[in-house]
Amino acid sequence: MSKTKILLVEDDPNLGDILQEYLGVKGFDVTLCRDGEQGWNKYKKDYYQLCILDVMMPKKDGFTLGKEIRKVEENIPIIYLTAKNLKEDVIQGFRIGADDYITKPFSMEELLMRIGAILRRTQHQGEKVALKTYSFGNFTLHYDKQQLEGPDGWHKLTSKENELLRLLAAAQNENVSRSYALKQIWGDDSYFNARSMDVYLSKIRKLLKSDEMVQIITLHGEGFKLVAN
Repeated sequence: MSKTKILLVEDDPNLGDILQEYLGVKGFDVTLCRDGEQGWNKYKKDYYQLCILDVMMPKKDGFTLGKEIRKVEENIPIIYLTAKNLKEDVIQGFRIGADDYITKPFSMEELLMRIGAILRRTQHQGEKVALKTYSFGNFTLHYDKQQLEGPDGWHKLTSKENELLRLLAAAQNENVSRSYALKQIWGDDSYFNARSMDVYLSKIRKLLKSDEMVQIITLHGEGFKLVAN
């Protein structure tokens, strides 16, 4: 079984090293970053199943980093670490999507128990939906990871890009109406949602350029289809 991948962003070098070593011994694959910008750059380039973010960090604080991560992957578990014990900080952390919030100092055993509880909950939720991959041309969409694998490497997708590409890949070489796609992904087929979908389609087309045999064809403005020869 593959190890759970954790992104740990902690600017205290001693605590960061201790946490990385401890969680590594406990069977996790931990990537350690020293500030928020480095953490964001690492997150964009790889796939993680849980994030542990210090709140007070240089360059980019943990709350800002958490918001950016949530925009890309809204369901990834996030634990915040903080030296503060202010009610306002705790409320802000949960408001922006924290799964848990631990105040320093804390025991390693407590952190391990909280990680285990979060992973059990999220993995149980994930069992309700089969994890799928979709292949077309030289591409593979890893829907569960929100990543597209292609000739030029791996690309992390936003939630909307992931959903739209899955819809097209599932109906490969078949027509998909604009109204159907909008209602499935955006909830309704309003003008503004249609313009938003066009932007995402443009981004997906750019990702598919590395394989000239794969393209998204527009059908007189009424729909489109993913063609893979």
